[in-house]
Amino acid sequence: MDFTRFMNKFNEIERQLSPTSALRLSFDNISPETEEPPDGNKRLWGVPVPPFVSEKVVSWIEEEFNEAPVFYNGNSVLKKVENVRMIDRYNTKNPTVGTLYLTATHLIFVEPDSNKETWILHMHVASIEKLPLSTTGSPLLIRCKTFLSVTFVIPKDSECHDVYTSLLKLFQPVSINKLYCFNYQPNKDDFPKNAGWDYFKLEAEFKHMLVPNEAWTLCTMNEKYELCDTYPRQIYVPKEATTLMLISSSRFRSKGRLPALTYLHNNKASICRCSQPLSGFSARCLEDEQMLEAIRKTNSNTDYMYVVDTRPRINAMANRAAGKGYENEAFYENIKFHFLGIENIHVQRASLQKVLEACEQKSPTMSAFINALESSGWLKHIRSILDTSSFIANAVDKGVSVVVHCSDGWDRTAQVCSLAQLMLNPYYRTIKSFQALIEKDWLAFGHKFSERCGHIQTDAREVSPIFTQFLDCTWQLMSQRSEAFEFNERFLLILHDHVHSCQFGTFVGNCEKDRLDLKLAERTFSLWGYMANHLNEYINPLYKPNVDEAIKANLAPQCIKFWRGMYSRFESGIHPREPLGDLLLDSKEHCNSLEDHVQHLTKRIASFKNYISKSAKKLQDATSAPGKVSKELPSNEINDNKYNYDKKLSELSAADDDHPLKASNMSFASLSLSAEQSSPPQALPEEINSVAVDWKPMRNVTTCSCSTPFDQFSKKTHCWRCGDIFCERCIDKNVALPGHDSGKPVPVCRGCFRQMQKQSP
Repeated sequence: MDFTRFMNKFNEIERQLSPTSALRLSFDNISPETEEPPDGNKRLWGVPVPPFVSEKVVSWIEEEFNEAPVFYNGNSVLKKVENVRMIDRYNTKNPTVGTLYLTATHLIFVEPDSNKETWILHMHVASIEKLPLSTTGSPLLIRCKTFLSVTFVIPKDSECHDVYTSLLKLFQPVSINKLYCFNYQPNKDDFPKNAGWDYFKLEAEFKHMLVPNEAWTLCTMNEKYELCDTYPRQIYVPKEATTLMLISSSRFRSKGRLPALTYLHNNKASICRCSQPLSGFSARCLEDEQMLEAIRKTNSNTDYMYVVDTRPRINAMANRAAGKGYENEAFYENIKFHFLGIENIHVQRASLQKVLEACEQKSPTMSAFINALESSGWLKHIRSILDTSSFIANAVDKGVSVVVHCSDGWDRTAQVCSLAQLMLNPYYRTIKSFQALIEKDWLAFGHKFSERCGHIQTDAREVSPIFTQFLDCTWQLMSQRSEAFEFNERFLLILHDHVHSCQFGTFVGNCEKDRLDLKLAERTFSLWGYMANHLNEYINPLYKPNVDEAIKANLAPQCIKFWRGMYSRFESGIHPREPLGDLLLDSKEHCNSLEDHVQHLTKRIASFKNYISKSAKKLQDATSAPGKVSKELPSNEINDNKYNYDKKLSELSAADDDHPLKASNMSFASLSLSAEQSSPPQALPEEINSVAVDWKPMRNVTTCSCSTPFDQFSKKTHCWRCGDIFCERCIDKNVALPGHDSGKPVPVCRGCFRQMQKQSP
């Protein structure tokens, strides 16, 4: 109920009456306990209405304030605004007119003519700007973390103000406990709440690297996060490291982030990570020097190792004035130092903002867009991150260990350590292991996701696209070596969007300790559990599992590309109608379905042939005269199934006896099965019809059967049973088809799913 509007109207009526008017006196004398109003029929909210209050006033109050709640697709609507114009910057002269729904979690724009829906999750909103009033209404500009930029022109300024103030409160909660993940409830059949939380264990990842071993051991001093509260509980350190060395090194490093193992290559070369030392201009720590020497000694291949400072040298020197800085080469023996010049979070944030400005130009020319992109420096930053990662990967590949740090060791360090492992080891280029890499180097080692992604109201200077850059660099590697990666571009986009959506608890919090304190595994769903149900959407059809080699990034300027699929994915007219990857994946899935079906039918045919061959011999024995010695037939005649079947069937038809096999409907399907067969012959037509042999071509399909239009970023999915094309909402079921030999669950549409449910016993 809009109480302010009610009171304004009521006061307007009240002002027309004196303080001692009959209206006031009558309302004062009437209580809810009165059984009937004076005229016997008028009540408002259960309270009797005086007879002199007109029906018009009562009807107005009931109409304005007793409205039934509005729902859209099961979402309770807080505000509904009609005749809203959505402006596409490429088509400002013909804006789309529709209805805007504001719910507790989404802003939804529905175009009634095309039935197209635009859903904006509140947690995806990056900024809201109320533009100056125009002749057509009040514009509201919304920019999203998914790089969607949309303007809604709302007819009434008051309605625009209501939507604006509501979104300001909804898109960035004050408390972390108010995030979407704590209220999100998927369909009960999708996946259980605990799915995904136990997919990855840090100990298992290090066991895959054969750690612990003779050189590396598990340190138990951080079980209660006393050594470093932003590190995982299990950290691996050199066996030579003493308790004093670990404690002193932790105190000498920023935020207590001492050197710890993150990757051990098969040639004993390692990647360790830490934060900058608190060296100032002259401070030193003998135990920290001993710690780095212990790391160097774990690798017997060389007599030196690298310490890579990912910052520009001038930034590291500036930090010395604040008592921080970098290692003094005079104090650390057998170590080579390198500064590799990745800029800080503030520069990266400003750079991305300039990229968005370049993408939002109203009438971009070739030179204007390229100049704006170049002035942003974004591709230069991407190349710098790849360059540093390549240096680390090349060093480790040659058998030299590397210790990596930046300022606090949770931004640039996470980027380059994970990318170096991606280059070195094909294990991390699979879907599941890439997720494990994120769990290890980003989640466990304390990248501040909630601060960097702006999950809640916080210091805006802490927000920065660090993880977005990591995904961008991964995409650059995929573009250069597509056959080396099991996952596709859609996989990276889903990761990016859900890091910001807070729909799942996986990326909420700033470190492992935060997530345990919030009890996210008990209170929220895991992104990994959701993605496990959609793995078929993330498969790269060009992937070659036998690519067992390190990959190297081509850092030539011509090879560093602008990722159109990420930063311009919502722009119409610049994307292919069907992405090549989707077409290839669709063809591969169709071939897999047919091969599975052929394999099933081949086994069924072999089973029938085997049975008929045995039955023919039994029929021959059964029809022989009693006491008469059967004449031995040539082996080729006995094994001729068609001849034996036709011969014995004709004999049975001519016979006068009541043989059990004599029947008018004699057929292959009516034969009883041998013990080898697993399903009755009556199921054979169902098995044949359960698999679509022909799939509808994707090319000319523009809308789903539910009238949802397909655009450049919505995936078209085939039903494996009927072969038709559906949107993701209409094909949310996976079942095993009777005509497939593997028995694996495959996507089917809702109609086919209901039909199969009716057919099942």
